[in-house]
Amino acid sequence: MEISANTQALAYLVSAILFIFALKGLTHPSSARRGNYYGIAGMAIAVGATLLGSEVQSYGFIIAGVIAGAVIGSVLAAKVQMTAMPQLVAALHSFVGMSAVLVALGTYMNKAQAGLLNPVLMGELSAGIVIGAITFSGSVIAFGKLQGVISGAPVIFKGQHLLNALLAALTVALAVYFGLTESVWALVLMTILAFVLGFTLIIPIGGADMPVIISMLNSYSGWAATATGFTLGNNLLIIVGALVGFSGAILSYIMCRAMNRSIINVVFGGFGGGGSEASTSAVAQAAEKGVKAASVEDAIYWMEDANRVIIVPGYGMAVAQAQHALKELLELLEKRGVEVKFAIHPVAGRMPGHMNVLLAEADIPYDHVLEMDEINPEFATTDVALVVGANDVTNPAAKTDPSSPIYGMPILDVAKAHNVYVIKRSMRPGYSGVENLLYYQDNCSLIFGDAKDVCEGMVTALKGGGH
Repeated sequence: MEISANTQALAYLVSAILFIFALKGLTHPSSARRGNYYGIAGMAIAVGATLLGSEVQSYGFIIAGVIAGAVIGSVLAAKVQMTAMPQLVAALHSFVGMSAVLVALGTYMNKAQAGLLNPVLMGELSAGIVIGAITFSGSVIAFGKLQGVISGAPVIFKGQHLLNALLAALTVALAVYFGLTESVWALVLMTILAFVLGFTLIIPIGGADMPVIISMLNSYSGWAATATGFTLGNNLLIIVGALVGFSGAILSYIMCRAMNRSIINVVFGGFGGGGSEASTSAVAQAAEKGVKAASVEDAIYWMEDANRVIIVPGYGMAVAQAQHALKELLELLEKRGVEVKFAIHPVAGRMPGHMNVLLAEADIPYDHVLEMDEINPEFATTDVALVVGANDVTNPAAKTDPSSPIYGMPILDVAKAHNVYVIKRSMRPGYSGVENLLYYQDNCSLIFGDAKDVCEGMVTALKGGGH
């Protein structure tokens, strides 16, 4: 059954509206599930309207691609843990980028054979190839850093900015030459240089900036989709790409503000790599540095009789999958009349919203989870702050040490709590590689161990009656 162009346009309009509702829903955990449903419905309508359009002449390769994609997607959805979600997102961005490149190349070959090339189309093809190639190779590097295949440390080398500038200038020059002459060699060189540029742009960036890079690559993937939409003459793809491009760019800007860094510094600064594990034990390192080590029982002694406890989750919680133990800890403390809240920093974890999703997965009520600006005024009147695997986002050096690389970054005011307990595996610094001054304060003690094991130990101690 084939639908008319008007019917398809109407279906695309409905899809676009649903995608806008989806973005709106995803702005808050309480409405995120509904937002996902809107997005699924919008995509189903879009795919259906496209398949029934007059431009589709054969379904063989389409069906094969849908089946292959569905199988791969289903396997990934079932197997990938939430801790690996950031690198999965980076991988998906790379798919979008490569799709844009392949669509542009295929369109060029078809139009060239039919003698239908024109300057406008050549510009669209160039944009799709360049943005798509940069998105692909940049996302591959981001995936490698997040997965640990490539070192998370910034790979900074002399003349990197000059190299990037030259690569960008040559890529643009080749794109212009390709548009004017339809030269195949210009097309090939432009594509290769764009792939290389994506690599050289992202490889200097360290782990501390990776959440922003994920968001930025998301924006790139949107612009790549938009360019593809112009190439194919598909209005919905243009709209959806623009939505993704602008939302990713806005999110990158918001996150940079949360880190007190400009997007230029993020892209070209090469900041944050994290330290290496020391061979001595964590407790020995702590004692050597004058840091107090505590036990589970010490923390429970203060927590079970507290008026308010604030829990600060970080990537260590994600790695250990400690969120379910924290849910049980929350319930036990509330039964004792303790007010429990969770404090979320905008760049906690490795991608935007990482901590919110993990806490939602454990069915922790949304009204218990507060963002940085909401929760910071409450630390000064909090009896116990429990930091679970968070590091840089609690470091007072961001406020007190002008020489620190993270100086000026807004942080969670954990240090103001009456008692602070930090769950850590070791004395290793965070992504920024900066030592956390919080650990040296008189009101702070470190509990060394796996976050899940420690939190489960706290639950057991509370069930046993504490002190």
